[in-house]
Amino acid sequence: MTRYLSHIVAGEHLIMSGERSLFWEGENTLIIADLHIGKTGHFRKEGIGVPAAVYKDDLHRLLSEILFFKAERLIIVGDMSHSIANRELDLFRKWRKDFSSLEVQLAKGNHDILDNRWYEEADIMVHNAPLPLYPFLFAHDIEQVTDQNDGLYTFAGHVHPSVTIRGKGKQSMRLPCFYFSRTHCILPAFSRFTGSYQVRPESGENVFGIVEKEVLPLQAKSLI
Repeated sequence: MTRYLSHIVAGEHLIMSGERSLFWEGENTLIIADLHIGKTGHFRKEGIGVPAAVYKDDLHRLLSEILFFKAERLIIVGDMSHSIANRELDLFRKWRKDFSSLEVQLAKGNHDILDNRWYEEADIMVHNAPLPLYPFLFAHDIEQVTDQNDGLYTFAGHVHPSVTIRGKGKQSMRLPCFYFSRTHCILPAFSRFTGSYQVRPESGENVFGIVEKEVLPLQAKSLI
């Protein structure tokens, strides 16, 4: 196993990270999905004591990935935020000012409901429709992709993909994963404070599980 694993799509070199991000080497671009800023704060407001450290850890991981890859651009494939503005979003905006040279683009997701002015003040370029950057397309939900986007390999999020691996006897473990089909890739949720949806790869598709910050290529026979 390795913390970083290469994969080629449409002739482009991509690097999967055990921190749940994807680096597009040819464009110096870091790609993530489902950051869900403000989710832990939303739960605390509802009386559920989720520690603030959970979100701070996500933000620290994002910073580390940007610095490690020396990324010049960050693409967030939807659900950057979780709900309306709160203190966690204020912290993100402060973080954003410290990295003003970083280009940030957001392909809007269903949770991205902040006022347009918030995105403008945070210097985030927002796309209400899927974002094409040849040879790829970035859309929060794969269901947003239409026939007009034929020929572009799509990166999506939304479902927080996972797989369940089986061991000896009745042992099993569910893992977040990168799921590459022939036409699209569904990225793992960057935030660790999310649920997941189990995907079942078909023949010819590739799945890479994430185990303790390591990226592991998985065979269909090892999955439930």
